[in-house]
Amino acid sequence: MRVLVIGSGIGGAATAWHLAGRGVEVVVADAARPGTATEAGAGIVSPWTSRWDDALYPLASAAGRYYRELTTELAESSFEVVGGMIVSADDAELAEAHERLTARAADAPEAGEVRRLDPAQARELFPALAPELGAVHLSGAGRVDGHQLRRALLRDAERRGVTFVEGEVAFRADGTVASPDGPLEADSIVVAAGAWSRELLAPLGIDLPVTPHRGQISHFDLPGTDTAAWPVVLPRTSHYLLAFAGGRVVAGATREAESGFDYRVTAAGQREVLDNALTVAPGLADATLAETRVGFRPGTPDGLPILGSIRPGLAVSTGFGPGGLTNAPFAGKLVAAVALGEDPGFDLTPFAPDRF
Repeated sequence: MRVLVIGSGIGGAATAWHLAGRGVEVVVADAARPGTATEAGAGIVSPWTSRWDDALYPLASAAGRYYRELTTELAESSFEVVGGMIVSADDAELAEAHERLTARAADAPEAGEVRRLDPAQARELFPALAPELGAVHLSGAGRVDGHQLRRALLRDAERRGVTFVEGEVAFRADGTVASPDGPLEADSIVVAAGAWSRELLAPLGIDLPVTPHRGQISHFDLPGTDTAAWPVVLPRTSHYLLAFAGGRVVAGATREAESGFDYRVTAAGQREVLDNALTVAPGLADATLAETRVGFRPGTPDGLPILGSIRPGLAVSTGFGPGGLTNAPFAGKLVAAVALGEDPGFDLTPFAPDRF
């Protein structure tokens, strides 16, 4: 069987890797457009601290658990368990967070231990933190470098026999796929083109309501500071902080649903990121602003990803919004099964493409 995967962000890379691991002949086509969400995103893997509920949380929780399995299969996954903290100066907010995390951790041992930290204890773990912020700490939260993870998946997929086509591809009305190298033939196709999935599918008469949500995310350098063990920091907003080894701290991110494909760092976006970062962690004020990345997250009207079959021989994996680096590696396993005509072993009904 031959499967064509269109898109090599984290969703497409994971799907191709899983298919190749099953011994399937796989071709990955990618246009290498600037602004892919995977290349810009920060890799927080902590679904238990999220406010996701209803349909999304069971998927995310399974995806968080799956990362432990992934690291045994993919040596270069870059996933590390460093812990995470929900931070606040409001005792009631921390009490609510502690109750919610305790309930979730009871059903998810990989989430780890939940404990309250006073401001001094929180600053011991993340020294740049504002002195008034207490925390609820979750020991099982992790981080992953999306840039490294994507490349590790693609390298291992290539070792497994996956071939790659570079450049723009397009569906024709008859369902065939044109590429710079001529028509691409396949028994099954997976569209994993992120925020560009809608325009890709349009020639087939399919209107998949995926739109680009621009995220601007900044990287700081703290030379001479050992940040390798710093935990993920999650305020009660959509912004966050996480650290990597080598004195690198990442702060983000804006959520701009009306931006279109405007690939710019804007003054307002940069100010938003800096204001939020320095409010939570004023100790970063003297850090070097190393870079600001822009990525287009694929958003959907209901905030849920789109996973599953559109029609026989055509499946989709997109719409992850801000949760792509958490959810897409596991979703790739599920969609790979769908592409092979198998039961994925997980209820994808809430994420079905035809729900719109």
